[in-house]
Amino acid sequence: MYAIIETGSKQYRVQPGEIVEVEKLDAEPGKITFDRVLLCSDDKTVAVGTPTVPNARVTGELLGDVKGEKLLAFKKHKRKDWKWQRGHRQTRARVRIDEIAIG
Repeated sequence: MYAIIETGSKQYRVQPGEIVEVEKLDAEPGKITFDRVLLCSDDKTVAVGTPTVPNARVTGELLGDVKGEKLLAFKKHKRKDWKWQRGHRQTRARVRIDEIAIG
Protein backbone atom coordinates (compact mmCIF):
# COMPACT_ATOMS: atom_id res chain seq x y z
CA MET A 1 0.00 0.00 0.00
CA TYR A 2 1.28 3.47 -0.85
CA ALA A 3 0.02 7.03 -1.23
CA ILE A 4 1.15 10.28 -2.80
CA ILE A 5 0.75 13.27 -0.49
CA GLU A 6 1.31 16.98 -0.97
CA THR A 7 2.96 19.10 1.71
CA GLY A 8 5.04 22.24 1.37
CA SER A 9 4.10 22.54 -2.34
CA LYS A 10 5.90 19.27 -3.04
CA GLN A 11 4.66 15.72 -3.61
CA TYR A 12 5.98 12.64 -1.81
CA ARG A 13 5.36 8.91 -2.30
CA VAL A 14 4.93 7.31 1.14
CA GLN A 15 4.37 3.83 2.56
CA PRO A 16 3.55 2.72 6.13
CA GLY A 17 6.70 2.27 8.22
CA GLU A 18 8.77 4.55 5.99
CA ILE A 19 10.68 7.62 7.24
CA VAL A 20 10.54 10.60 4.88
CA GLU A 21 12.02 14.10 5.03
CA VAL A 22 9.55 16.82 4.02
CA GLU A 23 9.65 20.60 4.06
CA LYS A 24 9.77 22.04 7.58
CA LEU A 25 6.42 21.84 9.40
CA ASP A 26 5.18 24.27 12.05
CA ALA A 27 4.18 21.59 14.56
CA GLU A 28 5.46 20.03 17.75
CA PRO A 29 6.96 16.53 17.65
CA GLY A 30 4.15 13.98 17.92
CA LYS A 31 1.25 12.78 15.78
CA ILE A 32 0.58 14.58 12.50
CA THR A 33 -2.04 14.10 9.78
CA PHE A 34 -1.71 14.85 6.06
CA ASP A 35 -5.11 15.57 4.46
CA ARG A 36 -3.94 16.40 0.93
CA VAL A 37 -3.74 12.87 -0.47
CA LEU A 38 -3.48 12.91 -4.27
CA LEU A 39 -3.39 9.15 -4.90
CA CYS A 40 -3.95 6.00 -2.82
CA SER A 41 -3.20 2.47 -3.85
CA ASP A 42 -3.48 -0.92 -2.22
CA ASP A 43 -2.58 -4.18 -3.92
CA LYS A 44 -5.73 -4.27 -6.09
CA THR A 45 -7.16 -0.79 -6.60
CA VAL A 46 -5.91 2.72 -7.26
CA ALA A 47 -7.86 5.82 -6.17
CA VAL A 48 -6.86 9.00 -8.00
CA GLY A 49 -8.10 12.32 -6.64
CA THR A 50 -9.44 15.30 -8.55
CA PRO A 51 -7.38 17.02 -7.06
CA THR A 52 -7.51 15.04 -3.77
CA VAL A 53 -8.97 11.69 -2.76
CA PRO A 54 -12.06 12.34 -0.59
CA ASN A 55 -11.90 11.12 3.04
CA ALA A 56 -8.32 9.89 2.64
CA ARG A 57 -5.62 10.75 5.15
CA VAL A 58 -2.09 9.74 6.03
CA THR A 59 -1.05 9.76 9.67
CA GLY A 60 2.47 9.74 10.98
CA GLU A 61 4.72 10.85 13.77
CA LEU A 62 6.86 13.97 13.55
CA LEU A 63 10.29 12.91 14.79
CA GLY A 64 12.02 16.30 14.63
CA ASP A 65 13.93 18.64 12.37
CA VAL A 66 17.14 17.87 10.49
CA LYS A 67 19.35 19.96 8.22
CA GLY A 68 19.74 18.94 4.60
CA GLU A 69 22.91 18.88 2.58
CA LYS A 70 24.74 22.12 1.88
CA LEU A 71 24.05 23.81 -1.45
CA LEU A 72 26.53 26.35 -2.80
CA ALA A 73 25.82 29.47 -4.84
CA PHE A 74 28.89 30.73 -6.71
CA LYS A 75 29.49 33.63 -9.09
CA LYS A 76 32.70 34.74 -10.74
CA HIS A 77 33.74 37.39 -13.24
CA LYS A 78 36.72 36.29 -15.24
CA ARG A 79 39.75 38.60 -15.36
CA LYS A 80 38.15 40.95 -12.79
CA ASP A 81 39.43 39.30 -9.59
CA TRP A 82 35.87 39.07 -8.27
CA LYS A 83 34.05 36.05 -6.91
CA TRP A 84 31.13 35.45 -4.58
CA GLN A 85 30.16 32.28 -2.74
CA ARG A 86 27.36 31.47 -0.27
CA GLY A 87 26.24 28.21 1.29
CA HIS A 88 22.73 27.22 2.38
CA ARG A 89 21.35 24.28 4.37
CA GLN A 90 17.58 23.84 4.28
CA THR A 91 15.84 22.69 7.47
CA ARG A 92 13.59 19.67 6.88
CA ALA A 93 11.17 17.70 9.05
CA ARG A 94 11.59 13.95 9.52
CA VAL A 95 8.28 12.04 9.61
CA ARG A 96 7.62 8.32 10.18
CA ILE A 97 4.48 7.22 8.30
CA ASP A 98 2.20 5.07 10.47
CA GLU A 99 -1.06 4.57 8.58
CA ILE A 100 -2.80 5.26 5.27
CA ALA A 101 -6.59 5.44 5.52
CA ILE A 102 -8.71 5.53 2.36
CA GLY A 103 -12.00 6.63 3.89
